Amino acid sequence: MPLSLLLRCHDLDLTREHYRDTLGFAVTDSAEGTLTVQLEDCRLLFTAQDLWGREVGCSGTVYLQLADVARYFAAVKDRAQIAWPLQDMPYGSREFGVRDCNGYHLAFAQHTRA
Repeated sequence: MPLSLLLRCHDLDLTREHYRDTLGFAVTDSAEGTLTVQLEDCRLLFTAQDLWGREVGCSGTVYLQLADVARYFAAVKDRAQIAWPLQDMPYGSREFGVRDCNGYHLAFAQHTRA
């Protein structure tokens, strides 16, 4: 079942440019002044509106599952702010992390075993 997160951002234009130009996502303007970014089957929505009465931020990591994480890492490693490099994890995942322009941590992962 697909999951989409709506996250607050500092600036929609900066977020649009970052996700499109740095991370290679497809980016579209969406309803109610939001921005939708998509990579493969992974989708995030951003708004600059303060819907929650809180600052931009998240205490967790957003995991995005990709078909070929090594290929994606090679494509973005010199442009993105890498939080941790591509590595095989003991829980059966190959992954790397980035920090986006809003301070969110994103992990791009691929299952390596069942």
